[in-house]
Amino acid sequence: MSTQTFQVVGMTCSHCVGAVTAELSELAPGASIAVVLGSDGPSTVTVDGADPLTPEQVAAALDEAGGYALLPDSAG
Repeated sequence: MSTQTFQVVGMTCSHCVGAVTAELSELAPGASIAVVLGSDGPSTVTVDGADPLTPEQVAAALDEAGGYALLPDSAG
Protein backbone atom coordinates (compact mmCIF):
# COMPACT_ATOMS: atom_id res chain seq x y z
CA MET A 1 0.00 0.00 0.00
CA SER A 2 1.24 3.48 -0.87
CA THR A 3 0.16 6.78 0.68
CA GLN A 4 1.17 9.95 -1.15
CA THR A 5 0.39 13.59 -0.48
CA PHE A 6 0.46 16.29 -3.15
CA GLN A 7 0.12 20.07 -2.89
CA VAL A 8 -2.14 21.46 -5.61
CA VAL A 9 -2.90 25.04 -6.64
CA GLY A 10 -6.03 26.29 -8.36
CA MET A 11 -8.65 24.24 -6.52
CA THR A 12 -11.35 26.39 -4.92
CA CYS A 13 -14.62 24.44 -4.64
CA SER A 14 -16.38 21.10 -4.49
CA HIS A 15 -16.51 20.96 -8.30
CA CYS A 16 -12.69 21.11 -8.33
CA VAL A 17 -12.55 18.31 -5.77
CA GLY A 18 -14.86 16.15 -7.86
CA ALA A 19 -12.95 16.74 -11.09
CA VAL A 20 -9.56 15.99 -9.53
CA THR A 21 -10.88 12.94 -7.67
CA ALA A 22 -12.39 11.54 -10.87
CA GLU A 23 -9.17 11.93 -12.86
CA LEU A 24 -6.99 10.44 -10.13
CA SER A 25 -9.44 7.56 -9.67
CA GLU A 26 -8.85 6.62 -13.32
CA LEU A 27 -5.10 6.44 -12.64
CA ALA A 28 -5.45 4.53 -9.38
CA PRO A 29 -8.60 2.39 -9.45
CA GLY A 30 -9.67 1.43 -5.94
CA ALA A 31 -7.47 4.03 -4.28
CA SER A 32 -8.77 6.24 -1.51
CA ILE A 33 -8.46 9.89 -2.54
CA ALA A 34 -8.92 12.70 -0.02
CA VAL A 35 -8.83 16.41 -0.79
CA VAL A 36 -8.54 19.26 1.70
CA LEU A 37 -9.12 22.63 0.06
CA GLY A 38 -6.62 25.26 1.13
CA SER A 39 -8.24 28.49 2.28
CA ASP A 40 -5.25 30.75 1.63
CA GLY A 41 -2.85 28.49 -0.21
CA PRO A 42 -2.51 25.16 -1.94
CA SER A 43 -4.92 22.30 -1.43
CA THR A 44 -3.76 18.92 -0.18
CA VAL A 45 -4.54 15.76 -2.14
CA THR A 46 -3.81 12.41 -0.51
CA VAL A 47 -3.84 9.19 -2.54
CA ASP A 48 -3.81 5.90 -0.66
CA GLY A 49 -3.56 3.08 -3.17
CA ALA A 50 -1.84 -0.13 -4.13
CA ASP A 51 0.83 1.46 -6.32
CA PRO A 52 2.46 4.89 -6.12
CA LEU A 53 1.74 7.51 -8.78
CA THR A 54 4.51 9.53 -10.37
CA PRO A 55 4.41 13.33 -10.12
CA GLU A 56 4.13 13.39 -13.91
CA GLN A 57 1.01 11.21 -13.81
CA VAL A 58 -0.57 13.40 -11.14
CA ALA A 59 0.34 16.63 -12.98
CA ALA A 60 -1.25 15.31 -16.19
CA ALA A 61 -4.41 14.27 -14.32
CA LEU A 62 -4.63 17.71 -12.66
CA ASP A 63 -4.29 19.42 -16.03
CA GLU A 64 -6.97 17.20 -17.54
CA ALA A 65 -9.29 17.87 -14.58
CA GLY A 66 -9.25 21.60 -15.17
CA GLY A 67 -5.85 23.17 -15.34
CA TYR A 68 -4.88 22.67 -11.72
CA ALA A 69 -1.16 22.55 -10.98
CA LEU A 70 1.05 20.37 -8.82
CA LEU A 71 3.49 22.35 -6.72
CA PRO A 72 7.08 21.31 -7.44
CA ASP A 73 8.53 18.83 -4.97
CA SER A 74 5.15 18.22 -3.34
CA ALA A 75 4.98 14.47 -3.84
CA GLY A 76 5.52 12.62 -0.63
